[in-house]
Amino acid sequence: MNIIHPIDPVFDQNSKILILGSFPSVKSRETGFFYGHPQNRFWKVAAGVCGEPVPGTVEEKKAFLLRNHIALWDVIRSCEIEGSSDSSIRNVEVNDLTLILNAAEIREIYVNGKTALKFYEKYTQTLIKRPAVCLPSTSPANAAWNLERLVSDWQCISKKLFA
Repeated sequence: MNIIHPIDPVFDQNSKILILGSFPSVKSRETGFFYGHPQNRFWKVAAGVCGEPVPGTVEEKKAFLLRNHIALWDVIRSCEIEGSSDSSIRNVEVNDLTLILNAAEIREIYVNGKTALKFYEKYTQTLIKRPAVCLPSTSPANAAWNLERLVSDWQCISKKLFA
C-alpha cells in the first residue's frame, strides 16, 4: 500500500540549513511530527548542537527549529513501506525541495543517515544540483553511535547555522 507523507515541512525565510530524513516512521506518522519515536535521538542531538533544552511538544519542536534556522523535511513524499523498515521502501516519489530552496537561503543540505542519503542521491540531487552531507543516523537502529558521539559528529551543522 502506498503511503503519502503526512507531515508538512518546517521552514521559513530565515532557515539556513535543511535536514532531511528518509520517510516518517509509524510512530512519527501517529504523532504527526518528525522523529516522534521516543527512542530516536534526533531532538536530543539537535538540542545538544544548539545548546538548548530538548523540546517536548510539537509546538516547542517547531519553534526550536525556526529559532535555530533549521528547515526539516524528508526526501520521500510517498512510498510503499512495511511498518518503519527503511529496507522495505519501494515505489518512491520524492518531495519537491524547491518549496524550501526558493523560500530560504539554504547554506547546506544534510541527510540524517545513509538511507536518506541513498534516496537523496538517487532521486533528488540531480534535480536540484546540490550535494548533501550525510550525518550519522539518530535512529535507535544505529546503536553503534551513542548520544555523545552523535552530538559531536552533528556539531558540523553549527558552523553553517552560526556563521
